[in-house]
Amino acid sequence: MARGMTNDLDYLATRLHARRSRMAEGVRLDSLCRCRSVSEFCHTLYPGDDMPAADFQRRLVQDLIQELSGCLKHLDGEGSDLVGWMLVRFQLENIKVLMRGFLGRTPFEELQRHLVSLPHSLELDTPALARVESIEDFIELLPAGAPRNRLSEVAGSHRDEPRPFFLEAALDSGFFHELLARTRRITDTDSEVIKSLIFQEANIFQLMLGVRGKFHYDRPPESLRPLRVAGGGSDEWFNALLAAPDILAAAKCVVGRVLDELPPERATGESATADPAALEALAWKRFLRLANSAFRRSHMGLGAVVGYAGIRRVEVANLITLSEGIRAGMEPEKLRARLIPRTDLEVAGV
Repeated sequence: MARGMTNDLDYLATRLHARRSRMAEGVRLDSLCRCRSVSEFCHTLYPGDDMPAADFQRRLVQDLIQELSGCLKHLDGEGSDLVGWMLVRFQLENIKVLMRGFLGRTPFEELQRHLVSLPHSLELDTPALARVESIEDFIELLPAGAPRNRLSEVAGSHRDEPRPFFLEAALDSGFFHELLARTRRITDTDSEVIKSLIFQEANIFQLMLGVRGKFHYDRPPESLRPLRVAGGGSDEWFNALLAAPDILAAAKCVVGRVLDELPPERATGESATADPAALEALAWKRFLRLANSAFRRSHMGLGAVVGYAGIRRVEVANLITLSEGIRAGMEPEKLRARLIPRTDLEVAGV
């Protein structure tokens, strides 16, 4: 007899708690930093397998896709809708690879090495997307939905802007618009911890949109505001960020909303927040805290599933960073400092 929905979720949560105990974090992550070759690192995580760093990284992502896809058969209704849309993130990464290839006229054979395999429902016509002659033709071949709609709007209205930055931001904006809409439909008792986590990820996108758009690409606020995630809460903090005179002032606008704290001043007297990557690392540190909180507080509910997905994403990001650092010959302590949570970003008061 098939399990009922409640028992199915209990079963899934039990499995995720067991998997959590095997994750690469804490002491195990410290140990992995001491691997001296990609081969040793690969064998530690996948005993018996040996593969180049690029293949290893793609294997990590494929395993995550497969794991999240497997969760769907234990979910229905709002939970299935939400986790199902999380998988669209991987489809968007393939779209970004293909779009960069179109803009840079990169041969399809070279692009294929950077694509991941997707569930059947998310598959793209990759050969056709690689052959297009215009961005309009590219958009026409994309799946219907919010990311495609936002990309179409931005492609028509931002023709004179830095193309990859704005086009990719449009895809992300559409993705988060739909992700927030599905999150708001959650009526589960875990809805608050789920919303806190999902809103954090959307706000990370908006933080880096503002910081990189203004301080790296030197774009005016009016060109960035249309890319804000619709329904992402108050516009006050985002407008304050866009009005900030420097990155440190921008960071102070989002403490308590996207950042838990600011990093300390360096020995030079400068704040590490002058580095956008440091800001992003602190934002992901907050994301990891919220994911852990959702996983613990929900325990056997939908929040545990969403929290686990967030923790796994950080784990995969850390393992990819580790593989790159090991390949580059970085010392273990310097490599550990680059992982989330960053050990070189001890906090400062505000």
